[in-house]
Amino acid sequence: MFVSENLGVNSAGNFTIGGVDTVELAKEYGTPLYVMDEQLIRKTLRRFHDSMKKYYDGKGEVHYASKAFSCMEMCRVVASEGDGLDAVSIGELYTAYKAGFPMGKVGFHGNNKTDEELSFALKVGVGHIIVDNISELHRLEAIAAEMNVKPDIMFRIKPGIDAHTHDFVKTGQIDSKFGFALETGEAFEAVKEAVNCKSVNLSGLHCHIGSQIFDIAPFEEAAKVMLGFIAKIKNELGFEIKGLNLGGGFGIKYLEEHDPAPFEVYLERVSSVVKAECARLNIELPKMFIEPGRSIAAPAGITLYTVGARKEIPNIRTYISVDGGMADSPRYILYGSEYEAIVANKANDDRTEKVTIAGKCCESGDLIGENMPLQHAESGDIIAVCATGAYNYSMSSNYNRLQKPAVVFVNEGKSRIAVKRETLDDIIRNDI
Repeated sequence: MFVSENLGVNSAGNFTIGGVDTVELAKEYGTPLYVMDEQLIRKTLRRFHDSMKKYYDGKGEVHYASKAFSCMEMCRVVASEGDGLDAVSIGELYTAYKAGFPMGKVGFHGNNKTDEELSFALKVGVGHIIVDNISELHRLEAIAAEMNVKPDIMFRIKPGIDAHTHDFVKTGQIDSKFGFALETGEAFEAVKEAVNCKSVNLSGLHCHIGSQIFDIAPFEEAAKVMLGFIAKIKNELGFEIKGLNLGGGFGIKYLEEHDPAPFEVYLERVSSVVKAECARLNIELPKMFIEPGRSIAAPAGITLYTVGARKEIPNIRTYISVDGGMADSPRYILYGSEYEAIVANKANDDRTEKVTIAGKCCESGDLIGENMPLQHAESGDIIAVCATGAYNYSMSSNYNRLQKPAVVFVNEGKSRIAVKRETLDDIIRNDI
């Protein structure tokens, strides 16, 4: 009935997440409210790293892509499962560091890292830095020499793969702000330079072809391209690349009709391709890294809202206005992203209407979604929007000077605050 396995309906007819009544959560913590199911987060992490052990002989690491959803409590959960972390800013690094995350299992990304960010990454001892361009290599080498450290680095490579996803989240093609291009020879020239660097150690290559990808074939093709490049480096430079990071981007079920391949199938097929290609190319089997983010956070999260106005425009549409919007759920206005929603206090009722769920921000495009099947919703009802655990909190803003919602974790029938709701004083904290 629902897009995520952790969602249900209790004996009172109320919508639940992880067995916890969402109507009661709304009463206790207020709305808008982000709710994350800790048990589903842990289960998904285990599916990834157990599959890595099964299909790739354990010679790999799962790094959670924290840009999907980052807070100290999420970092603690990932650390307790023994997995690594992918960070893309000094803020994400600092969050992990303050949460006590083992920084040696962190990879640091970004297409335009500042000197401050690179210095901080070296200071806290990140496991490796994914270098995006030649100027970054030069700056990092100078900073590392000054700090008398020799960090491991990977180069981000554009493998030239069309992942058949939204243009805004395609990252593997040549026309991208991310990474070194293979077609132009840029990547090979960068590798030649890095091999001779005295203050960095080229430990691997990285690629990421996009997000919300359902087809496994582009991942297999990307692995082949990357291994071919590793073979070229070995054959022409005599240098062995030890690590291969294949990124993330695995699609998840936002709507009932979405049918993503199980993570286990992805890892089985890609691992098989990597092993076969390494044997064919006569290269050492590299340590494999993957970086799932959305696929871990999104299904584990929902957002709760309280209905305010109901506006029926005959023969046009019905607007159901809620107490949040694009400030806490920006993916619809950015990408036209679709969700499923349910009236949490009427969860057993049929979804008899198609409505537009509208936010409260002063923008006509401030919508949660259009033509959404929903139970009859009235003022005071609680609406739950499903599979919102990824990118909504991360991309939230104070547009219209709205306060950012709280984040609550549920686990074994109990709930706890992970991120406090912003206060009005928080809104003006940095004003002078």
